[in-house]
Amino acid sequence: MDKLFKFKIVTPQAVLLSDEVSRVQAPGVTGSFGVMAHHIPYLTALTLGSITVETGKKRKVFATSGGFAEVINGSMTILAESAEDASQIDIKRAEKARDRAIRRLRGNEPGTDIHRARAALVRALNRLEIAATGRVFSG
Repeated sequence: MDKLFKFKIVTPQAVLLSDEVSRVQAPGVTGSFGVMAHHIPYLTALTLGSITVETGKKRKVFATSGGFAEVINGSMTILAESAEDASQIDIKRAEKARDRAIRRLRGNEPGTDIHRARAALVRALNRLEIAATGRVFSG
């Protein structure tokens, strides 16, 4: 029984990963879920969080802000609104985004879109956490 399956992460900007993998863990809207070879067909929306991809002893982690995942015919595709490899996250940029969102939330300035500022803060915190804990590991 083959233990690998085809996997892709696609964003509006690029195909971030297209490879044969052994396991994927992703943040579904009803909870985190895992996929391995020979998984039943599955379609779900994704939420903010991390996507972990394993190939043998290597693990790669991506920050995502949501999208959709489809498992069908022995392959899995993630169509992500945004996704970023943990090793590529610009920590200084994420810290600036976090600080800017906090200032907006604390400022109570007229015209501030509170929901947008909160969403920006959560995205920045997600990117910072994944950058700190989700680097590529080899076992």
